This record gives sequence, C-alpha cells and structure tokens, in this order.
Amino acid sequence: MKTILVPVGSSKNAQSHLQYAVDFAKAFGAKVYVVQIYNVYTKAGTMIKIDHILEAESKSFLESHIASIDTKGVNVVARTFKGKLINTIEKVCKALDVDLIILEPRTNSIKDEVYLGKTSGKIIKQTQIPALIVPEGYSFQPFEKLLLALKSATIKKENVLYPLKSIKTQFNAAVTLLLVKTPHHKKHDFDVNEELQSIISTTKKADSPTTFMAFLEHHKENNPDLLCVVRRKRGFFKKLWENNTILKKDFHSTKIPVLVLSGLK
Repeated sequence: MKTILVPVGSSKNAQSHLQYAVDFAKAFGAKVYVVQIYNVYTKAGTMIKIDHILEAESKSFLESHIASIDTKGVNVVARTFKGKLINTIEKVCKALDVDLIILEPRTNSIKDEVYLGKTSGKIIKQTQIPALIVPEGYSFQPFEKLLLALKSATIKKENVLYPLKSIKTQFNAAVTLLLVKTPHHKKHDFDVNEELQSIISTTKKADSPTTFMAFLEHHKENNPDLLCVVRRKRGFFKKLWENNTILKKDFHSTKIPVLVLSGLK
C-alpha cells in the first residue's frame, strides 16, 4: 500500500483522525494526500467568482491542520480540488493512484447519534474505492484479528483483495472468513478460490437474514479489531442504499475500524 487519501472536513475529530491516518501510513511506508474538495461559487448579485479565495483558504487550513499533528517522517501532502464530491474524488484517486481512502465517519460536526455522515456515506455508497472507516478518537494500533464477512465468495475483479492482503501481511494478522447463507443464497456462493483461501486462517458459516445480522451474532465470539466487508448494492450497509446517513443505533458496532472493499464481481 503506497498511497493513502484523507478527505478533511470540519469535525472535532479531524485532528485525531489525520494522526491515525499518518500512523497507519507509516507502518506501510505510504504517502498521504490530505485533501479538501470545494465547489465553484459566484458571489451573490455579481459575476465575480470566488473559487480562488476558497482554494487559498482551503490550502491554508490544510497546511495548519497538518502542522498540528506529528507526521513522524511520513510524506504528507496538502491538496485542494474544486468540483462535485464524488466525481472529483474518483478523478483524484485515479490520478494519484490511491490505494485506500481513510475516512472518519462524520467529516462535519453533526449529531452524535450519527455513525456515517452524508459525505462519508456518499463516498462509501457511490464509489468503488477501497476505504477504511476509523471510529472517532481511535488511536492506531497494529491489527491482530480480522473478520471478513461475505454472503458470496465469488470473485471476478482483479486485485480486489489487495487492501486486505496488504494489512494481513503487514501485521501478520489472522483472518476469519464468515460466510453468511442468506435467503438469496446461490449454489456456488461459498466456493472460495485459491487467492482468498491463501489469506484465510479460519472459516465459519452462518445462516442469517443478512450479512450484517450475522456479523452482530459473531462479533463477540471473534472479537476482531478490524471488520472487512465488500460493497454490494443490497449488502452489509443495506440502509446506506436508502440514505447516505447511517445512525449509530442502526450499526451497533462503532468501536472498531471497518475496511470496505470494492465489489468482488
């Protein structure tokens, strides 16, 4: 893992989140891009564009934000971009060859009962970029036990497991695969290919209405320090497809990081 992107908002957790991202990047020897994305505005009643003002203010904010943490020798670069959030994030990640986005659940100072805010929710919902959602105020520590929850182990995309494999290798972590048999189970859903099998330490199976419910049932038993799921339009973050915001009461587990891979197919 060589390049990590950290979108920055105005939340009270922004400083500790960036410190986590830098500490994580140091373990991999990765470069960190700290970014803010702003839209183009025109001053009310005039034709004077103020995007250059927003750009200057954003860059100044990012530079002071980076100066407020211990970069620990990690190459941390501040970048500002103008445009719509999702399109710009996708273009930036492609141009910078980003391996992972590290997200704080709430990039803006919104209600405490919210787990995933609108901005983070959009990035998870509308992109296929691998993302690590880090709980608020969480300090970095090497991962030891990973739980990968899937309702289908069928893999058609190349390199989709790269973030998971990198984390497992870097920290010599044990990976438990939880295969969930849902009402829509298909015959070959539990066929695990060689690539996936090579990184799995233990495999467990469960019958459950949803992957999410199965995770809740097995969470205490496995006690993982990283949950890994994949994007699926009606998958783990089912509520996310109905609303960009997820409440803490609907997620129940907000105390461990969540690695979200792109869709396997």
